[in-house]
Amino acid sequence: MAAVPAAAEEQEPLLGSGGDDESRYGDVVETQQHYRSRWRSIRIMYLTMFLSSVGFSIVIMSVWPYLQKIDLTADASFLGWIISSYSLGQMIASPLFGLWSNYRPRREPLVVSIAISVAANCLYAYVHLPTSHNKYYMLVARALVGFGAGNVAVVRSYIAGATSLSERTSAMANTSACQATGFILGPVFQTCFSLIGEKGVTWEIIDLQVNMYTAPVLLGALLGVINIILIFAMFREHQVDDIRQCKSINFEAEESDYVDQDAQGNIDQVAVVATNILFFVILFVFAVFETIATPLTMDMYSWTRKEAVFYNGIILGAIGIESVIVFMVVKVVSKKYKE
Repeated sequence: MAAVPAAAEEQEPLLGSGGDDESRYGDVVETQQHYRSRWRSIRIMYLTMFLSSVGFSIVIMSVWPYLQKIDLTADASFLGWIISSYSLGQMIASPLFGLWSNYRPRREPLVVSIAISVAANCLYAYVHLPTSHNKYYMLVARALVGFGAGNVAVVRSYIAGATSLSERTSAMANTSACQATGFILGPVFQTCFSLIGEKGVTWEIIDLQVNMYTAPVLLGALLGVINIILIFAMFREHQVDDIRQCKSINFEAEESDYVDQDAQGNIDQVAVVATNILFFVILFVFAVFETIATPLTMDMYSWTRKEAVFYNGIILGAIGIESVIVFMVVKVVSKKYKE
């Protein structure tokens, strides 16, 4: 963790380096090794957030065509249940994984949640095999993918705890940008895989069909395995608030030369509730779009299942690009103005 070695050249100010900052925060330092390890772990969390978003968006344009193909008894109302099952699973899992991470190393809930997502994606690839009730298998698969995505709370809490106040806004903006990038590339992957077609190829040894519906989730499973390997190999626990010398690192020196121990306890409850409501509205609008976009365009424009997946993937990808631009603007503006 943090240390104050004798050799000045081995020291890295936790709040930045150079000039006045170094003299101002000279008593709160970290080694270059710790700094690199801390940011390496944060970047792995960026990847985890990205893969969580990809797992959500990579199939949303093809759920309805795939559902129609595997189960003729499924209707549009059941599509709503399948879409909502992801959010329901995530809603249930988020507090559970968050509570788990409070008492145990964060690596544990992260690995378990990603493993659940990998297994759920594999289940989704096989929902065509049962002779009946296929729609319910798809429902379970999407609910488990959502349950695995409950690690978003763990990811955000880790990044918040592993960054100083001056780093936090930028790091959280990067996290949101990775999330938005996942939303972009998910439909893009789906659009590319639509070129495989509905028939695709069959691996008869394991009864696996690789087509425009299953290839995206198989890619998601592969990326999840890679993520687990990176967490075991490179992820390390870091907590910025554990590094305390004469001062807390989470303060703004231009406002005070001492640490107000109660400063971090004063939370603007109205602001917290307002941001949660705004976040809810954004996801609500997105959920409406993902639920009705494919069946609506198929009815209005007489698109085939393949065309609906292809064109809606392009539309959703364009929306995601716009979101990333907004996140990048927020990151730049937040450095000049307060949130």
